Amino acid sequence: MPGQSRGAPGTPSALERFNTAPAPEAERALLACLHSARWALLVAGHRPYPDLASLLAASDEAAYDLSPEELAGALAAEALPAIPADTYSAAHTALNAAHTAYETRFGHSFVICLGGVPPEETLDRILEDIRSRLANDPDEERAVAAEELRRLAKERLADMAEGAGSCANRRNGTAPGG
Repeated sequence: MPGQSRGAPGTPSALERFNTAPAPEAERALLACLHSARWALLVAGHRPYPDLASLLAASDEAAYDLSPEELAGALAAEALPAIPADTYSAAHTALNAAHTAYETRFGHSFVICLGGVPPEETLDRILEDIRSRLANDPDEERAVAAEELRRLAKERLADMAEGAGSCANRRNGTAPGG
C-alpha cells in the first residue's frame, strides 16, 4: 500500500499489524495516541482500515464524538509540549510561567500540535501560541484545544501506522526531529 512502511518482503506493514492485533492490544496502542477509552474503542472497532487516510478519518470522526467530559479527560492526560534540551534557562522560566497562567485560566494542560515545525522554532511557536490563546474565552479555547488534540492524535496515529514508532513515543507533542 502506498505510504505504508514495510520491513522485509512479506513482513506486514505497521497498519496491517494494527488491523490484525487483538482488540485490547489495538485499544492500548490507541490510548497512547489520545487518552480516551471511548475514542480508542471507536477507532479500534472500525478495523480493518484499507489505508492511512481511512484510519485518520475514523480518528477525526471519533474525536468529534467525544463528550465535553471525555475531552476534558483527554486534555488532562496530555503532557506539556517538549522544548529542545539546549534551550536557555530564561526560556524555561517564561514557558513555565505561561503554562501556569494557561492551566490556571483553563484548567487543563496547554496542547499544541507541532507537526512540521522545525526544532529550532519549537520554543517560539509554543510561547507565541500559548500567549495568543490566553486571550481566548474558555469556550473558544476549549474548541481550539480540542482541535489541537485531534491534530496530535492524527499525527501520532500516522507515525504508528507508517511504522515510525508507537504513539507513546509522541505523547509529548514534539515536532519530528525535536
